[in-house]
Amino acid sequence: MKFKDIVYTLIISCFLSFVQAMEDDELNKAARNDVSFYAGTFDLIDDEGDDKTSLVGLQHKNPNLFRDTFLGKFSPVSGGFVTGKSSIFLYTGIEGQYDLGPIKILPSFTPGYYEKGDGKDLGSVLEFKSEIKLGLDLFDNSQIGLTYSHISNNDWGDTNPGVDNSTVTFSKNF
Repeated sequence: MKFKDIVYTLIISCFLSFVQAMEDDELNKAARNDVSFYAGTFDLIDDEGDDKTSLVGLQHKNPNLFRDTFLGKFSPVSGGFVTGKSSIFLYTGIEGQYDLGPIKILPSFTPGYYEKGDGKDLGSVLEFKSEIKLGLDLFDNSQIGLTYSHISNNDWGDTNPGVDNSTVTFSKNF
């Protein structure tokens, strides 16, 4: 089984487990999950134009794990994405949340595992994603957002070309 097939299987399994949790009302009240689906452009600022491609991803955070600190509200996040050129990035890290009424500012930092597939060589399997998301509350427990992220290996790899990405995100609490 290829690594890409394993990732697809994990993403589908996570999605199906969230659907199952929605069906059990008692479980839904006890343990809520914030799931984000996103799609956008990988390597947005590619000068040569040969590595720019699409990406789709899934991210999870548990609102029960939010912690209010003097620096703001923080939560662990985990997720992954696949690009149109079979590159894969799996990550886990931390996300902040700053509320401005219905608008939310959500910065995050997530180290992760990168597999280049047929896409861009980022120089290392260990990469770091820094992201800023602007979110807007739509309905009860749902949000739409725009993100901008940069993925880089902090010069720990053989090379460090980095990539900039932009996505549209839909988040729902289940």
